[in-house]
Amino acid sequence: MLRFLIRRSLGAVVILLIISAVTFFLFYAVPRDPAMLACGKNCTPDALEVIRKNMGIDEPVPVQYWHFMVGIFAGRDFAAGACPAPCFGYSFANQDPVWETILDRFPTTVSLTIGGAVVFLLIGLGAGMIAAWKKGTLIDKAFSSLSLVLSSMQIYFIGPLVLALVVYNLQLLDQPKYVPLTEDPAGWFMGLLIPWLVVQIIFTANYTRLSRSSMIEQLQEDHVRAARAKGMSGRYVFFRYAWRGSLIPIVTIFGVDLGSLFGGAMITEWTFSLPGLGTLAVNSVQNTDLPMVMGVMLFAATFIILFNIIVDAAYAFIDPRVRLS
Repeated sequence: MLRFLIRRSLGAVVILLIISAVTFFLFYAVPRDPAMLACGKNCTPDALEVIRKNMGIDEPVPVQYWHFMVGIFAGRDFAAGACPAPCFGYSFANQDPVWETILDRFPTTVSLTIGGAVVFLLIGLGAGMIAAWKKGTLIDKAFSSLSLVLSSMQIYFIGPLVLALVVYNLQLLDQPKYVPLTEDPAGWFMGLLIPWLVVQIIFTANYTRLSRSSMIEQLQEDHVRAARAKGMSGRYVFFRYAWRGSLIPIVTIFGVDLGSLFGGAMITEWTFSLPGLGTLAVNSVQNTDLPMVMGVMLFAATFIILFNIIVDAAYAFIDPRVRLS
């Protein structure tokens, strides 16, 4: 296990370096100059030079990249003041510290991601197990047909429809918003309920089909047949043997989906006007704000990689036959 974690950690560092380099150098392929945008219409060459120096973009691009990477681990000095590690610099748009802005937006994104994942896991796995238990019945056919329909939905399509129906027409719930969990747990739950339900509609369909097929396959395994031959009850065999074995492919997909849900938060947050990392990333790209774009990209990539490492390590605990070397 230790060797596995060390190897994956080293691989994660290489991936993050590649992401940071590609993002940094692609930024300068954009024709918009952040210094010119900040200088305004009546900009003079001297004023432009001062702005470039204050932004830290008055040096060659490779040197800027080196200073950026060093600043993450050792801190960095700017015209706006000292930036302690981890330093991602200051926003070109409003001079706010990038790291503090990310930490301020992070609770919204992580609440949306984790809460949505819990909802679609509970509903998806539950529906899939019921469909497998009732294989061939009307319930099984209904769940299977509904999952096929819902899996074709997209957040940017179904989100506005749910808002129009539930919030504006029927007025059953208020407009989605983020309230800190520590301040108002009930407000936090109700404010994110609609985004969670919309997210689960899309993901639940896939998990219903996957858990159903995986459970049916496990029920045909030799060890499950042997357990039944020993006289164990069908319910006990279903949950003790078949259900546990069916989790392996689900955990694999869940690691990918959790990363995509976190990384694709910009679509959900933009749809429901939530102030998270996704919205911050979109605004930063529109404003040609390199420090903020770099900070959000590396922060999100780190968590996506971390999710996948945790999922891979969880295999050995779910199935004793799996060993990580």
